[in-house]
Amino acid sequence: MRMTTIIILLLIGLAAGMLSGMVGIGGGVVIVPALVYFLAFSQKTAQGTSLAMLMFPVGILGVWQYYKQGHVDFKIVVFVALGFILGSLIGSKVSLGMSDDKVKKFFGIVMLLVSLKMLFFDKKKPDAKAQTNTVTEVKKI
Repeated sequence: MRMTTIIILLLIGLAAGMLSGMVGIGGGVVIVPALVYFLAFSQKTAQGTSLAMLMFPVGILGVWQYYKQGHVDFKIVVFVALGFILGSLIGSKVSLGMSDDKVKKFFGIVMLLVSLKMLFFDKKKPDAKAQTNTVTEVKKI
């Protein structure tokens, strides 16, 4: 493997790790497109590579930071992980049965729909601190 490829891979991992730590995204949104566009991976190879990263505790330090602040519920994690195991099996079989072009288009549509929902259709939720203050004020009454 060439040194430039290694540097690109490290930068992709760094960007994905930073975004994962900041906003909880990484593999599908950062790594897959980066592998496709910067290193000419096929869509399926990029997806498989991204998925393979989940086999190892790559996000353990980020998880630890969130856990220390009380933002990780491992009971929820267990159930989501179990669903993810089954979903990744089903999804990979479906994807591998499709052409690369169809998989890439499906991937793009999913990203577009998620971004449109987040930009235009999400309702603003009350600030957690404001909500806590409201509850405290109600208890005082």
